[in-house]
Parts: sequence; structure tokens; C-alpha cells
Amino acid sequence: AQLVESGGGLVQAGGSPRLSCAASGLTFTSYAMGWFRQAPGTEREVVALINWSGDRTYYADSVKARVTISRNNAKNTVYLQMNSLKPEDTAVYYCAANRRYSVIIYDYNYWGQGTQVTVSS
Repeated sequence: AQLVESGGGLVQAGGSPRLSCAASGLTFTSYAMGWFRQAPGTEREVVALINWSGDRTYYADSVKARVTISRNNAKNTVYLQMNSLKPEDTAVYYCAANRRYSVIIYDYNYWGQGTQVTVSS
């Protein structure tokens, strides 16, 4: 399986980038998907999760109301729409896949290479 993220880069505070993650080599509708992030010197953390059908989502408190996770099963792609970005949102953002909808990072067994999001103040 392969997951490829895109859409990161340098963003001004208050910006609204959308990250995409294209999946291949797996039956996309059999997998829950998640977005995670890791800032320098910190542990990787959950940002948002979505179940296989898209009708169940989870958001970390730190991003709730500022991000939206969605998926297009016809395109094997999951998205993370981010709004009102803050400098503390700067991190490498990863997408990951797991057969079971879970808030536990270690349950996710397929990971992308990550995309850097840097928010300037």
C-alpha cells in the first residue's frame, strides 16, 4: 500500500490550505483514514479521523472547528481542509490507514511520507 500526501507548504497565519492524501495498493473503502502531525521535539498526534464511509469523524481538541476531514472513495483520496491556521499548527502532517476506526496512533499500519506545513506569523 502507498499513501502520498500533498498540499503542504508555507502558509500565512489565518490561511486555509487543503491537504490531500492519495491511496493506492489497498481497498480504500476497507480502511479508516486519519491525519496526524508531528512538530519538532514532540510526539506524533492525532489531528482528525474518518471511518470508511465518511459518516463518522473525530477531531483533536486543538483543531476542532478549524479543520474538516473528508474522503472521496471514488478517488481513493482523503482530505484535510484547514482554516484559521496558527503558527503552532506548524508540523509535518501525515495521513495513515487502518482497517479499524481508532483514535490510537499505533493501530495505523500504513503511513504516508508526510507533508510539511509551516505557518508564518
